[in-house]
Amino acid sequence: MKSLFFIVLLFLISVFTVKAQYSPDELNLDLQTGDLLFCSPTSGELSKAIDQSTQTGQETHFDHIAIVDIKNDTVYVLHAAPKKGVCRETIGKFFFSYKEKITISIYRLNEKFSKAIPTAIQKAYKLRGQPYNYSYIIKDPGLYCSEYIYEIFATDSIFTLKPMTFKDPKTGQFLAGWVNYYKKLGIPIPEGEPGCNPNGMAASDKLEMTGEVIIDNNALKSK
Repeated sequence: MKSLFFIVLLFLISVFTVKAQYSPDELNLDLQTGDLLFCSPTSGELSKAIDQSTQTGQETHFDHIAIVDIKNDTVYVLHAAPKKGVCRETIGKFFFSYKEKITISIYRLNEKFSKAIPTAIQKAYKLRGQPYNYSYIIKDPGLYCSEYIYEIFATDSIFTLKPMTFKDPKTGQFLAGWVNYYKKLGIPIPEGEPGCNPNGMAASDKLEMTGEVIIDNNALKSK
């Protein structure tokens, strides 16, 4: 019985050690409040559809966006996610919520626009607890990830809304992922409705990329 206890104890210690070692400092991440985290797609059908239908000339590949807030040396991530709604998590919890290999790219507002950050962060906290907007229609209740970022910066017009498309840019046909998604919701695909997306935001000339983090089966590397 004692041997089993010590095996379990060693396992718990090892898990804690693995997670504890990946702090922003040890990953050489130069994070600041207001930095935006852009996450690459996962293997899910919807994740791929989001990326495929929102491609830009810059050919980025993102399906999620979040914003950083640093308080008393603790790095937090504020974002809107399915099942969670608008929430705040430590960056460690945010990193380890991914179960497969992804890349998180760090973008920062150009100095000219950085004055918008304090107001955006205040609004980000006021919106905590809002449900997730599964329809991706701006006028519907709740917020989806890029809608959340758009809203918190809306006062300073950092980002803009554009007509949404759910089609494959190569074929002009609706992507199967979106067809299945909206069929389950029981509503028409909102083609042409105003909206925003991570790829479109990453293409903004008001942002510049400052670094990347690769998450691969709980092994993090900076790049």
